[in-house]
Amino acid sequence: MAAVSWRGVFPAVPTQFRDDFSLDIESTLKHIDILLNAGVHGLVMLGTVGENCSVEFHEKVELLKAVVAHVDKRVPVLTGVAEYTTALACRLAEAAQDAGVDGLMVLPAMVYKSDKRETIAHFRTIAKATDLPIMIYNNPPAYGVDITPEMFAEMADEPKFVAIKESSGDVRRFTDIVNLCGDRYILFCGIDDLLLESVAAGAVGWIGGLINAFPEEGMLLWNLLERGDFEGARQVYRWFMPLLHFDSHPKLVQLIKLAMAVKGYGSEFTRPPRLTLEGEEREWAIKTIKRAIETSPCKGS
Repeated sequence: MAAVSWRGVFPAVPTQFRDDFSLDIESTLKHIDILLNAGVHGLVMLGTVGENCSVEFHEKVELLKAVVAHVDKRVPVLTGVAEYTTALACRLAEAAQDAGVDGLMVLPAMVYKSDKRETIAHFRTIAKATDLPIMIYNNPPAYGVDITPEMFAEMADEPKFVAIKESSGDVRRFTDIVNLCGDRYILFCGIDDLLLESVAAGAVGWIGGLINAFPEEGMLLWNLLERGDFEGARQVYRWFMPLLHFDSHPKLVQLIKLAMAVKGYGSEFTRPPRLTLEGEEREWAIKTIKRAIETSPCKGS
């Protein structure tokens, strides 16, 4: 396995669907072009925002093959691995490797809340099933399993584990991981509304949600952070924050897709049980989105 140099902005790309809920690969690729033109550094397909658990196995493989061919090595393409069993996760890891992806973003098994021993065994078993580098995704608020800094230290002997997407909501975790593991892992922020704090604590990458709807603004924020211009970044971050809070909302997928639709970047259709927003919730979201468009730091640029 070759060394990886993942860093920068990797949007968690939404999976586009038609109004009959069928997979819309063409629209997904069109949106990827918008992100690439904005200058993103990588792509993560079939994560939470990509509705991994709402997409059939054969659809995942079909989508990944299309994305890999379309991107054509311009940036790394990762895929989420979020399955109900370790065996099925291994099958997807193997299929994703055959499809040509550059890496995996692996979650604990879905539904069952595994303990420390079971969680580590799950990740190690998937690592044995593939030659691909792996980003471990920690999101205990959403998935009920916490991968602690001590667990990352225990798993540090597996060379395929190269990166961490930290989404615990506790920005102190970045420091705890570094104190235990040094520079062993590439650290990514996985929560939009903790980006500035995470970069200050050592994150070198961002798995972004709202950048799908506001790619220019997202790249502006990242570039300011990358240059160490925290005063400039704070101004953009404060403008962005009402939108970035969408990423921590239980309906983040619907909210991000709605923002994309308002911007003309795709459909807001989600597969049930997720339903498109309506009523006061929809009015609040659209008001927030339109206010951001009207006051964008990239307006007129």
